Amino acid sequence: MSLCEIPSRRGDLGMTTREMQCSFRNMRARLTKDFTFEAAQTLPNAPEGHKCRKMHGHSFKIEVSVEGEVDPETGWVYDHAEIGAAMKPLLEKLDHSYLNEIEGLENPTIENMATWFWKKLQSKCTGLREIVIHETPTARCVYRGE
Repeated sequence: MSLCEIPSRRGDLGMTTREMQCSFRNMRARLTKDFTFEAAQTLPNAPEGHKCRKMHGHSFKIEVSVEGEVDPETGWVYDHAEIGAAMKPLLEKLDHSYLNEIEGLENPTIENMATWFWKKLQSKCTGLREIVIHETPTARCVYRGE
């Protein structure tokens, strides 16, 4: 007899705990955790005379999304704390830094930053599906590891 076949008491929502857990079977979901950091940069490969060749800074926002099957026991795809733990050393390195001095970010466009984050997180965040980097409230890059 499977877990879903074992009878149990009905709760306030009219479903048993086991029925609720079984409803998560084959359910996929995506969850996203946001992070922020402040940093300075120059874009040395921007065209001559472009304002971004000068040193400037941004309040960056990073969205890290993972996707997978919802665990019927916990009711979640992934523990947000694990994403936070994977991001912590990266944010410590980036926050209030000059991005161009960080290996792999010598030309820190948000496109290059998205790839950099992906490479650093892919082995640590099972089910990594998307990284979004906001450089301003109206400008962002979406990267899906493609």
